[in-house]
This record gives sequence, C-alpha cells and structure tokens, in this order.
Amino acid sequence: QVQLVESGGGLVQAGGSLRLSCAASGVIIQINAMGWYRQAPGKQRELVAVRTSGGTTNYADSVKGRFTISRDNAKNTVYLQMNSLNPEDTAVYFCNADILPRFPGYSRTFWGQGTQVTVSL
Repeated sequence: QVQLVESGGGLVQAGGSLRLSCAASGVIIQINAMGWYRQAPGKQRELVAVRTSGGTTNYADSVKGRFTISRDNAKNTVYLQMNSLNPEDTAVYFCNADILPRFPGYSRTFWGQGTQVTVSL
C-alpha cells in the first residue's frame, strides 16, 4: 500500500549536479523520517542524508557541503540536491522512510527500488 517512488537519477559529468526526488504514496498516518542511502558495487549501503519530520538532518561526512536534503511534508516527498558530484558518488541511491501507515498500523522502514547515479570523469 505504501510505496516510495524515486526519480532524478542519471548520468552526469564530474562537477555537475543532480536532484533526486522520492515521493511516498499510500495511506500514511505519519512519516518520522525520510532520507537517502547509496550503495556502490562491492560496497555496503551507507547513509547519505536523512531528515526527520522535525527538521533534524544528518549527512555522511563525504557529502557534507555538497548535498542538501529537503522535504515537502505536504507532498510526502524528499529531495536530494547533489552538487559538485564526483565519481565517488557513483552508486545506486535508495530512498528510505520510516513510516507509520494506516494499515497495518505499525511503523516500519520502507525502501524505494533505487535509482542509478553515475558520475563520469
């Protein structure tokens, strides 16, 4: 019933920018947090950025100063503005949200399907 739909991934040259979007759909009581993770081949999935409904943010050290996470609470949407991209940012980016849905009525973590971001030299 609840799904996360991502968009905005693609191919960009080093130094360029991309903006990822993730919209949560379904019958939702509340979203405690929304954020982004990424996973490169052979690497563990890592937190990129997360933002709670109260506005608290957390960024991976590797993206601080370059990435900005924001939320449109009315649209249940989270964005990740990625500037000054470098090849180390190449990964599959996953939207993540801690959501309390109306049914079954308990909070859990939802994941998007992932969107590829490739940064070329």
